[in-house]
Amino acid sequence: MAFTATSQAASGDDDTPRLSDIGRYGRFLVRSMSQRARAADQPTFRALIAEHLGAPLHELPVVREQWASYEQVNVQGALDVVLAEDGGAQVVGMTGHRHHGPFGLAELIGDDPRQAQYGPRPGNVTRTALPSGPGGATRECLQAAVVLLGSGTTACALLVLGPDDESGRHQVAVELIAADPARAEALGRRLRDEALARNVYRGQVVSFGASMFGERGSLLRFHERPAMTPEDLVLPPTTFADLRRQVVGVARNSARLRAAGQHLKRGLLVYGPPGVGKTHSVRYLISELTDTTVVELTGDTLPAIREACSIARALQPSMIVVEDVDLIAEERGHYGGESPLLFTLLNEMDGLDEDADVVFLLTTNRADLLEPALASRPGRVDQAVRIDLPDRESRRRLVELYRGALDVDLSRLDDVLDRTDQVTASFLKELLRRAAVVAAERIPADEGALRVDADDLDAALDDLLDTRNQMTRAVLGYGGEAGAADS
Repeated sequence: MAFTATSQAASGDDDTPRLSDIGRYGRFLVRSMSQRARAADQPTFRALIAEHLGAPLHELPVVREQWASYEQVNVQGALDVVLAEDGGAQVVGMTGHRHHGPFGLAELIGDDPRQAQYGPRPGNVTRTALPSGPGGATRECLQAAVVLLGSGTTACALLVLGPDDESGRHQVAVELIAADPARAEALGRRLRDEALARNVYRGQVVSFGASMFGERGSLLRFHERPAMTPEDLVLPPTTFADLRRQVVGVARNSARLRAAGQHLKRGLLVYGPPGVGKTHSVRYLISELTDTTVVELTGDTLPAIREACSIARALQPSMIVVEDVDLIAEERGHYGGESPLLFTLLNEMDGLDEDADVVFLLTTNRADLLEPALASRPGRVDQAVRIDLPDRESRRRLVELYRGALDVDLSRLDDVLDRTDQVTASFLKELLRRAAVVAAERIPADEGALRVDADDLDAALDDLLDTRNQMTRAVLGYGGEAGAADS
């Protein structure tokens, strides 16, 4: 028995009250009362909003507006306009909102004491800098806050919540409550209108981030618009005219065409072997359409077709560029969902109004994969333009273009052109770069500026055409390699 009693005492199972236990319990009660007293003194969102509105909260409806996550920067622009007009607006930050689960204004103004004690509480204002334009431009955006606007009959409270993956929020939401319910509804519409009117993506070149979250937390990335001239695009005159007429020609004459009852929505397919300049042609068209919103999709971002079309609809005139569209002409379920992405794209193209000033510009190396789908859905693509391997005159122009400021002896250029039949623009660009490397190795650095002579050019061409560089020619799109042009 002595052994058992000793074991109980050692293990702390003895229930006999001790003086030290009474002291600890007393301290626990004091701390609990202190915490409750301090919590009672802390402001709550319910108290702040009730005082601001001066009306029974349970009688007021809540208006909710929400946007896609990439619209956060535009919603903030709309809020900035409203805040500037109000002058006396108060922005109250929020703490305890992360990892809390979904909540809204109804929870903040409810009378559940647990919400007041453990839910989101007034705190510091948290903002995040999001891209608002090319060149690193940003805008400070509220992440979670309550905004108190107006006074008296115009008093209104807004809950602003930005997207937060850790909290399970994937959209931007603004909830509004006002002493006059019509005021909340009108302000909600005002925010939506201002967000569209001041949209930072309008007239810009943007693409979806490969991770689908983009740079610095934004879904969309900004790009500098290319600066090109017609001389930078080396194509046969008829091919150049077909490209420009369908894209730029319609854009330049959109008002007259619409007045004449002609549709503006159009689809252009640019196809041909790799390395012939399809992407370069796209860049030229983007450079011409200086006031057009351009949304680019390629590779991992191809599943964002619906989002791209939504942006294009809202920000006309616009252009959706889908590079390597053959990648989405895959078997059912390759990217998930009920239908292949190609048919999703075709459905989106068909869903736009005829007078929508939107152009779909698709590029592919494998037109044969697309032809059955396009033939079964006529009217989605209005023009297919093939870009072939450059002819002799085009190769001459490409050499002049790619030499740039490089001093090159072109006295034997005709021989080079004879030996480069069926090469791509990429091949010629690499030829000049490789010739410059040959010259750099030949000429000591202290002998002045680099100069490529005819022998350097011939040596570089010999190297590229050597049998050991068959793979190099293939990846450059050299048409002389069997199957290279069709791969």
